[in-house]
Amino acid sequence: MTTIDTHTDDAGAVAGTPSAVEAFFVGVADWVTSTDHKKIGRLYAGFGLLVLTAAAVLGLVLGLERADDAALLDADALLQTFQLYRVGIVFGGIAPLALGLAVAVTPLQLGARSIAFPRLALTGFYAWLGGFTLAIVALGRNGGAGGGDANMVDLYLAGLGLAVIGLCATAGTVATSVLTTRAPGMTMRRVPLFAWSSLIGALGMLISLPVTFGVVIYLFIDHRLGVQANFLGVEGIGSWLHWALSVPAVVVYALPAVGVAAEQVPVAFKARQALRGVMFAAIALVGITALAAATQQFTQEVTFDTDGETFLRGAVPFAVFIGLPLLGITGTLLLALGTMRAGNGRPSIRAPFVFGILGLLFVGAGIAATAIMNITDLELISPDGTQFTVFEEGATLLVVYGAALAAIGGLVFWAPKLWGRVVPDGAAIPLALLGAAGTALAAVPLLVAGFLDQLGGVPSSDADVARLLDTSGVDGAAALNTLSLVGHGLMALTIVAVAGLMLKTFTGSADDADSADDDNPYGGHTVEWGTTSPAPAANYDHVVTVASAEPQFDLTHDQTTDQTIEGSQS
Repeated sequence: MTTIDTHTDDAGAVAGTPSAVEAFFVGVADWVTSTDHKKIGRLYAGFGLLVLTAAAVLGLVLGLERADDAALLDADALLQTFQLYRVGIVFGGIAPLALGLAVAVTPLQLGARSIAFPRLALTGFYAWLGGFTLAIVALGRNGGAGGGDANMVDLYLAGLGLAVIGLCATAGTVATSVLTTRAPGMTMRRVPLFAWSSLIGALGMLISLPVTFGVVIYLFIDHRLGVQANFLGVEGIGSWLHWALSVPAVVVYALPAVGVAAEQVPVAFKARQALRGVMFAAIALVGITALAAATQQFTQEVTFDTDGETFLRGAVPFAVFIGLPLLGITGTLLLALGTMRAGNGRPSIRAPFVFGILGLLFVGAGIAATAIMNITDLELISPDGTQFTVFEEGATLLVVYGAALAAIGGLVFWAPKLWGRVVPDGAAIPLALLGAAGTALAAVPLLVAGFLDQLGGVPSSDADVARLLDTSGVDGAAALNTLSLVGHGLMALTIVAVAGLMLKTFTGSADDADSADDDNPYGGHTVEWGTTSPAPAANYDHVVTVASAEPQFDLTHDQTTDQTIEGSQS
């Protein structure tokens, strides 16, 4: 299927040399109106990292509140702060971060000269940014679940709905691109692993996010018209949206991150991906979590101490909605190990590989923790599914922070194509290890506290907040929550440090950072490494023709002729 080429050349340059002020405004205008998918993706990823950092800081503050009842926040603000923290890490952080990486990189990997419907992708970004901003404003003015200002409650729901629409719109452009804008010769079997994971993630968002939007609409109408019958009034908002802010629903947003890790193993070990078709199936199995989100199956409890019929009623949906994704992530890890064993020579362990593999391991741990959480006999969730321990929050953090690490690895890996610079490994690898330490410290203590019956969940009222902060009956709660808040702090520090490193690398002189003189500095296998670094606005000077799933690997390792990528700049 041939590439849809929607790029048009610039009409012409402005006469004369613009002043610094004029150049600034021209640059800003170029970014805010751009239909270049690489810029749209970076806008998404940049704001996603910013919000995720702020959410991690909120997690630190709330950890202090839970650790020693420090009373850093006014009691009236705690309810909204808890909600902002959870909405921030999911809809404000990992969803736009992962989606932005997919927007920026997927068309390049397809050999396409543009993303499908670029203006829709840009509109989706503004809808998400505007909607999420409205939700923040509403929470800051006593809105959200259990809010005391009815207008701000409505504004919160409207903003959340607008943000969801924006994410849906952009996800649609990613899915359409993979299905329709592939270069000649780029069959679905030759699609790179990251592009495949982006397709599965985008389809998962298109399945699950409309359900979230539908729930928001019902809640808005219910609250606006004062019915308050089916949805339990303003305090019922939190319980009806909780499933969208927790596992397994958040795994959908981690799928592009799984693809980042899958891309790194063959590159690092200089080998073709073992059982490529099976890897496709494994990533697709992880995407089945979208069905759990679409059916609002937040919990699928399995009780062993009961009769066979009751066990099967819980075990069958558990196996489908949680077991199959767990099988998929396990298969992804095993296939990665197989590729490592097939490696040729000494592996090249660089920063993107470290970020990607650590992120994949944490996402897998989060899915495994989700499976454990749903075993009723462990009492991590109340029998009626309305009361949660902090185990649920720990599982969610494993997925969110793990996916964030992998997404950062993707930004570092494709930095030569997006910015024309190579992020130095000597500075980036320690930050990957720091982020891993932060993820483990933020999540694991909460998993332990969950087994000790510390209450968790997303509060919907001041009474819920009081229960969350009451840790008097939990042995070691202060120490566990202190460790968790340290983890949030380390994760925030990691993101800020990575952003600072990348900013220094991309804006510094050639003496401060490595310029991408080599168009393929990491030894990438896929077609995007055949274009220049940075990639031009239209990605490729000519429409490429692909004859292999790993054309750059063919050229550099098998010495195949340049017919592998006809028309490229290799």
